[in-house]
Amino acid sequence: MLDNETLKSFVPTVRPGEAKIFYQDVLGLKLLSEDNYALEFDSNGTLLRVITVPELTPHAFTALGWNVRDITATIHSLNEKGVFCEKYDFIEQDDLGIWTSPSGAKVAWFKDPDGNVLSLTE
Repeated sequence: MLDNETLKSFVPTVRPGEAKIFYQDVLGLKLLSEDNYALEFDSNGTLLRVITVPELTPHAFTALGWNVRDITATIHSLNEKGVFCEKYDFIEQDDLGIWTSPSGAKVAWFKDPDGNVLSLTE
């Protein structure tokens, strides 16, 4: 039924000003619209709606993720902008915070200004 429809994603914020800077200037997403309810960004054809909420307790699991060609280069670019990957005690990660999954995929996690967990996968 929805397999031929366009998917959009949502992530909450209580800090829309900081979220705008983070998603637009740090992550490089194109800002499409902005109002009192949400910020809308284009992420390579997928609409990301950063919705303004009155309160937020971020979840411990991944809210959004991107497949990247070169995870190491992407992390270095994020580091240059003051964003660093999370380190977890329950998995083995390298110095950049990259975990190699049993399938061989390389995965790393970082947070937005609201504490939403975002991921990179190569």
